[in-house]
Amino acid sequence: MGVGDQGRQQRDVLAFSMVTAFVAVMYAVPGEWIPWAEPLRLALVTSGLAAGLMVLRRLGKMEPLFLDGVRGKALLCFAAVAAASISWSVNPEVSRNTAVELLKLVAIYLTLVNVVTTPRRLAIVCGAAVLASIVTSIGVIDWWRTGVNMVEGFRSRWIGVYADPNHMAMDVMIVIPLAVAFIARKQTPWLMRALCATAAVLAVIAVVLSHSRGGFIGLIAAMVMWAIREKRRLQALFVGAVLAVGLVLFAPESFWARNETVGTFREDASAMGRVYAWEVAGRISMDRPLLGVGAGGFRYAWPLYARPEAKQALVAHDVFLDVIGELGWVGLFFFLVFAGGASGGAFEAASKGSETSWLARGISSAVTGYLLCDLFSGYILSAHLYVLFGLAACAERICRQEVPAKATVPVAPVVTDNAMAPVRALEG
Repeated sequence: MGVGDQGRQQRDVLAFSMVTAFVAVMYAVPGEWIPWAEPLRLALVTSGLAAGLMVLRRLGKMEPLFLDGVRGKALLCFAAVAAASISWSVNPEVSRNTAVELLKLVAIYLTLVNVVTTPRRLAIVCGAAVLASIVTSIGVIDWWRTGVNMVEGFRSRWIGVYADPNHMAMDVMIVIPLAVAFIARKQTPWLMRALCATAAVLAVIAVVLSHSRGGFIGLIAAMVMWAIREKRRLQALFVGAVLAVGLVLFAPESFWARNETVGTFREDASAMGRVYAWEVAGRISMDRPLLGVGAGGFRYAWPLYARPEAKQALVAHDVFLDVIGELGWVGLFFFLVFAGGASGGAFEAASKGSETSWLARGISSAVTGYLLCDLFSGYILSAHLYVLFGLAACAERICRQEVPAKATVPVAPVVTDNAMAPVRALEG
């Protein structure tokens, strides 16, 4: 290996290290609770270094950037529509900032699919997310224990991007099927199994303490999907039963009381807020069907489209309606191609029967739960969404590389006694 090859290899390893660090920072958010880490802007630094090193490696090898096929190009088109929406937005400044943030998330996605190219790397990134989520879950539990900054007096949350209980619940929910995938795999070291079990239990507690109905539904859907697709059914049922029993035994009464309000949503201010938001999205779509009100403009268009009693401007509470409202049916088309391609890729990888399928089953289950949560709490600018879809795309690509490799292994023909009979006759 020459000096140039060594340099490119080092850049590749460093890029992967920065991707892993970004995923860990995404959950642990040290800049929000460690004073000296705040000015370092670790999320921006790690993601920027990962993208920069990945591009340098590609340029060094004279390789084109891998755009992840149709879904990757659809994501780029989605970002382009967001950037173009500045010209027709109800709030151009907000749309400009939203477009810039979206481009950063696109860069994270493309960096993932260009760097996470082996089963080991995929497992390391997923493991980093699971272990780092312990910090988030402990923060949520500690706030609930001390009664700090509860929403509505009883809904726990944490800091930074986890300050919204719904957002926190759906982001933490992602790691639960990933954690049980590690636990169920025989080859996982016992220490890692113990840490993943700890992360899963703490994450379930954090989701429960958020009192997020969408997060709870997403968690149930994710675990049911994992149990159905897991090869070792008895072990899957055992893990699911343990989580269910723990939920029944330790969930506070306020959790069950809030979930019972689904049937009387007209008396629930939070539920009616969603109804108002969905109505606003529908009216925006009727008025501006193709291109919407501009990226990030949903709340600023609220006074123009909401019913009189809906005075407080809210987010769309549904990622797909949010896209329709802000970027119209054009934006929704590109977003659906991207999201559908990533989701379908995860499920394809889970059914391949390759060495990575065990982890792909966890990823596809996380995608199921997350998309279900997105029907109640939509956030276009969520790093967790693009990282999760990036992991799904990586799982599909890795599994596709593994299966043909198995298929091309030469198999020696089986020679039977009957097949050798003519040869013996000639020799005789």
